[in-house]
This record gives sequence, structure tokens and C-alpha cells, in this order.
Amino acid sequence: MQIPPETFLIDRASAQPLQLQLRRQIVRAVHEGRLRPGERMPSSRALAAHLGVGRITVTQAYLDLVATDYLTAQGRSGYFVSDRVEELRPEPPHEPGATRFDWSAHLDGRNLAAKRKDRPTDWRRYPYPFLYGQTDDRLIDHAAWRDCAVRALGRRDLGALSDDQYDGDDPELVDFIIRHLLPRRGILAHPDQILLTLGAQNALWMICAILLDRGAACAIEEPGYPGLHEILRTLDSDVRPVQVDNDGLPPDRIPDGVSVVFTSPSHQCPTNRTMPRARREALLRLADQRGFVVVEDDYEFEIPFSGASSPALKAMDRSGAVIHIGSFSKSVFPGLRLGYIVADPAFIAEARALRGMMLRHPPGHVQRTMAYFLSLGHYDRQVKRMRDSFAERRRITAEALARHGLDAGQPGGAGGSSFWLRTPPGIDSDILARALKADGVLIEPGRAFFLESEAGRGHYRLAYSSIQAGLIDEGVRRIAQGCARLAASG
Repeated sequence: MQIPPETFLIDRASAQPLQLQLRRQIVRAVHEGRLRPGERMPSSRALAAHLGVGRITVTQAYLDLVATDYLTAQGRSGYFVSDRVEELRPEPPHEPGATRFDWSAHLDGRNLAAKRKDRPTDWRRYPYPFLYGQTDDRLIDHAAWRDCAVRALGRRDLGALSDDQYDGDDPELVDFIIRHLLPRRGILAHPDQILLTLGAQNALWMICAILLDRGAACAIEEPGYPGLHEILRTLDSDVRPVQVDNDGLPPDRIPDGVSVVFTSPSHQCPTNRTMPRARREALLRLADQRGFVVVEDDYEFEIPFSGASSPALKAMDRSGAVIHIGSFSKSVFPGLRLGYIVADPAFIAEARALRGMMLRHPPGHVQRTMAYFLSLGHYDRQVKRMRDSFAERRRITAEALARHGLDAGQPGGAGGSSFWLRTPPGIDSDILARALKADGVLIEPGRAFFLESEAGRGHYRLAYSSIQAGLIDEGVRRIAQGCARLAASG
């Protein structure tokens, strides 16, 4: 990377010689990590012209820094930041007599206290990554996505890319969601009932910020989605956990006095239970009787393996009490960070205003690219490819679990991309996960899914969306071996 000359300035009112000022600026930039090993310095001619000094001033400063190992000279190629600067970098320097600003008086650490799931960012280097929310890149139609991205950069679509839409959304994408995606869930909607989001997490945060900012109580599934737990904890919400059963969230266990109920009826997170139609109807009747809002997280609805998807709660909603959340993270790719909310126009107007204060709208180019990906048929083909692949991987995983004697617990819903498993008696899933990581296997311990963390020590989630089908059996075998070793060690 070429460092631009504008990186450096000199103070002509200073008593320090110009060459010394430049040298000290470069050293300080190295110490602070702003100049990195291997980066190319501006040419002496370009930097001298920018600073308005003689070229010899810059050249001499460079030579002095070469002598002290901050820079290296590479002939006609110029000067580069030395590979040895890491050895030279001290603690961040402070001006003499300066004191550090006391941030502790302004920060309470509540966001840092979130329960982080053990998901290394370098998960691809592990041969057996049973991680949920990541995708095998071979399932993504990269050529089609690239073609759509290039189309979205064309002159016809320049306005969608370059304009600030304020709080508006891409009308082409919204129209396709209304006409193509939502009818699959039985949902009929108008544009004033749709809001695009930066994924489901962003949607949940806005919903919680709007509905739970005045001490209102909410009911959530136990176990449930960790990302929701952390939002509610950060907002200091009054949370009432409801234990799920084989059919998901039981309406008759929802406590009195709650204003909002959060549920994932199609594939309960993390157990994969599917809520039957009769229970969905009972939940909606209760919402009408008590006057609470139902927030439906409809993740993974595109990945059913047997029969048609169950109807969305929003499709059965006659009073307008359901807020429906959809996302493209699982059906396209996780890094897309694009989703949507379907709700009553009054709520959408409130959420749109809040989103406008936060981030205006999702990036226009991403929205228009997604609109092309949908309208040209690429989305449907990719979903079919994922559905077929996940069905095969689920079968292979189920057979491997049975072959190696691991307990899959109660069967989950007919779809999704993971299993919710029990550890053998006496084995802590946190300890198991750490031991397996050293053996190249990544799993998700269960504690993060429970408000009462200790309850999750006997469970873990095993996903198959990110691991190649041919590696599943060996990965499961290693999990079984890890369990056996821990059991033997007492």
C-alpha cells in the first residue's frame, strides 16, 4: 500500500527543525500502528512538494529512519516501513505531562458483558467446523451475485447507489419481497408494512428499543436466541423466560402482565422444534385477549426438508398484533446483513423513524443487488441448492450420531441446519468444546442459549451448514472420542 503524502504535516511556527518534525511524525505513526510493515512511503519528491520543503530534507529524514530500522530502502522502488517495527513499537506514547482521559466515568461496560459465543473468526482453518450461521462457500452462486452487483452499478441504477434515500427503502426490492417472498409464507402486505433492516439482529434491536423502553415486561423462549438475550439485558428489560417443550413455546405458560412475546415458531432456536398450527392459533387468541405483541423470528423458513413450510404467524394474524422478522442471512450468505420487518403501518412508521436516526437505510447498492438476485431467479436456485445440500448433510449427520453413540435428544423440526444435542451425563459442554477445538472440531456450547447459563452445560448445538458433507462422519467421531476421554478422566 502506498502511504499518501497528505498523511504528514509540519508546523512552520515550531522551533523544531523541519527534518526533525518529519522524522518524529513518522516514528509516532509507526508506534501508534498507523504505518504498518511493508507499506510504501511517499516518494521524497511527492512528500517534499506536499510539505513545501526541499527534497533533501525529506531524503535525510528517510535515511535517518533507515539507520534506526524504522524504514528500509529498496533501491529505485523507494522507502518502505520496516518489518522490524513491531520490535521497536513501545507502549502507546503520551505527551510529557499528559494524563489519560478517564473513560471509566462515562462507560459502564454493559455491552462488553455480553455472553460471547465461542466462534473463532478463523473458523475456516478448522477441518470440522460444526458452526451455525456460517456457510459453505461452494453453495453460494458467486458468479450470479457478482453479475447482479455489476448490474446494480450501471447507470440505470446510479440513483439507488449514489442518493441518500433518507428513511426510504429500495422500491424494487420491497416490491419483490411483497410479491414473491411473503406469499410463500401466506403473508399479504403493502409497502407501508415493510421496513428493510441490517439483518434480524438489527430488527430485534429496533423492536426492543421501541416496545420495551419504559419498563414493559416481555416473555422469551427458554432456551432461546442469545442475540435477543443480550439486547434485553443491555436495555435492562423485565424478561420472563418460558420453558419450551416438544412443540415450541406453550401459550398457556406465558405469564400475565407481559407486553411482548418473542417466538421462533418455524424452527425454534436452538431446539429446532416446529410449533403446530393449533398452538399458533392458541397463541394468537391469547395475544388478542391480553393485548400483547407477538414478535415472530421466521429464520430458516426457506429450508424445510419434508412437505411445505408451516404458515407464518403473521399469515394467521387478523388483528395486526404480530411483528414478522425475515432475513436473507441464511438463504443467501451471512455477511450480507440484510433483512426486513413486516408489521402494522403504525409500528413500521415508528421503526422507520428510529432507523433513520441510526443509519438512514441499508446501503443502496446492497439493496439493488439483492433485488436483481431475486428478480433474475438466482435466489430460488440458490435456496434449492442449499435445501438439497442441507437435507443430505442432515441425513449424514443423523447417521453419524447414531453410529458413534451420541444423543440427539428429541427429534427437532423437519428442516433447518443444525441439531440440538445432549452431552453424556457429567460432561460440561464448555469443557468439551475447548477440548474438541484442539482436535480441529468446533461446536457451540449450550450455555449461551439459556438465561440461566448453568442449565445449558449439558447441551450443545451441532450445525452442518459450514462443514463439507464428506467430513461430517469423522468430525462426529472425534466428538464421540472427546466425550469418552472426558468421561474417563472423571
